[in-house]
Parts: sequence; C-alpha cells; structure tokens
Amino acid sequence: MKEIVVPELIYFWYYFSIQLVQISGYWILGMVLGSLISVFGKDKIHALLMALQAKKLGVLGIIPASMIGIVSPLCMYGTIPIAASFADKGMEEDWLAAFMMSSILLNPQLLFYSAGLGPAALIIRFVSCFLCGITAGLAVRFFFKKRKYFNFKGFAAGPSRDTDPNLFMRFIKNLGRNIRATGPYVLLGITISALFQRYVPPDAMAALFGRRRGFGLLMAATVGVPLYVCGGGTIPLLLGWMQSGMSMGSAAAFMITGPAAKITNLGAMKIVLGLKDFVLYLAFAVVFALFTGFVVDYVLLIT
Repeated sequence: MKEIVVPELIYFWYYFSIQLVQISGYWILGMVLGSLISVFGKDKIHALLMALQAKKLGVLGIIPASMIGIVSPLCMYGTIPIAASFADKGMEEDWLAAFMMSSILLNPQLLFYSAGLGPAALIIRFVSCFLCGITAGLAVRFFFKKRKYFNFKGFAAGPSRDTDPNLFMRFIKNLGRNIRATGPYVLLGITISALFQRYVPPDAMAALFGRRRGFGLLMAATVGVPLYVCGGGTIPLLLGWMQSGMSMGSAAAFMITGPAAKITNLGAMKIVLGLKDFVLYLAFAVVFALFTGFVVDYVLLIT
C-alpha cells in the first residue's frame, strides 16, 4: 500500500506544483493591484460614474457605466449598496444594470488573475464582460420602460473598512483581507485541477468541451454554475481544462455563467430583482454566455 501511495503523491505534487507556478504570480499581482485600487481608487471610480450622470449622456452612458463596473473592485454584496446609493441619487436604471452586470462578471483582481490563461482568454474575458454589461443596460432600457427593474429598498452602503490613518497600513490590511478571502479557493482550484490532470484523460476533456463544440458550450455554461465559488479559484481549473482540450468558446461561456450564477451572487440578485425578473436575469446570462461561446468558436475561430 505504501509503495502505491508514495508515487501517487509524487504525481499529484508534480501537477500541483506546475499549476502553482503558473498561477501564483498572477494571483499575487492581482492581490496587490486590486488592493491598491480598492484603497486608493474606489471612491474616485464611483464618483466618476456620478459625475457622468450630470452630463446627460442618455443611452450612451451605458458604455462608461459598464466600464466603471469592471474597474470597481467590489464584490456583489459591496456593489449592491453602491448601486442603491446611485439609484437614490436618480441614476437611470439602464446605467445601473450595465454597472452591476459588468461588476458581477469582472473586477480588477479577477482580470489580472485571468492573464494566467493567456492573452487570448484575457482579451475575450474583458471584451465579453464589457459587452455583457452594455447589453444588459440596453435590455433594461428598452424592455422596462414602464416599470422599475430594481428594488433597492433596505440596502445602504455600509462603512468602509479601509479607515486606518496610515495609508501603508490601510493597504496592508486590505491586502490581508483579500489574501484570506481568495487564498483558500485558489489552492482548492489548483488541487482540483491537479487531480483532473492526473486522473481524467485529456481525450475525455477534449471530447466533452472541445471536439463537440456545440455540446461543449452547453456543458461549460451549465458546469459554471455549481463549480464557481471564487473567481481566483477557477483560474487553475480553467487552465487545466484548456490544456486538456477545452475550446476557447467553452471557456468564455464558463467565465460568464460562473460569476453570473455564483450562489452568493444569486442570493443578492434575487433580493433586488424579485422572482420574475430574477429568472429573466438568469436566462439573459446563460443566453449571452452561449452566444459569446458560439462567436468565439465558430465566427472568430479562436482556439
């Protein structure tokens, strides 16, 4: 028994260490830059969106709203109170939809993590999330003219935890919170990826997510729901799948439905949308994910 266990541990450590080396640099960079933005840029980013409201941009305001959602470093439960404060100040719901949708899908830290998947995946993730925010804003603008889409009653922005008078210590404390919040999930993702690479034949992954691309897109959009717990934790998992034959379109679909249907995000969205509009939100996320994957695989032909 011991003779069997030791080689298996060696094999596991081999795959684990490769993933750790590939991911750790991007994770550390994401932690540092994400904390810098959170501590020193968050308020300025949100103030910029409010300043744009005064310019009466109309439907065009959806574009910067989606971009600001991406650069906002908040999680979903931090985004909703901010969006609630924007709504109290009279911001249009299409702008709010664009801001919230792109903020759900992507943030600066996750963008830096995604660089570990390669330049093509990084660009696809950024562009697709940006366009998803814009599309969500347009959908709310044209289909919810006669009634409100969001209900932020009871939500209010809580006090910031970045209050240490020493700016360096403020940054260090924020960085520590980010490491504690994401570190275990990154290690879990690397562990699961190493197990996949050791025990799941590459041909099986290629058959599931690569060769039958239409079925692979559907599977990726579906698998993204239960497996997505933390954005950083899914990067090593995605990297392993892509190295085993997952198509770029399937990866793109996973990167949309995963955060959009993350369990904690679903709970928050259900509160502010109500059941009917919550179902519409889910349907929108899945359809956009499948459309994105189709474009990547069959139109852009990116592998």
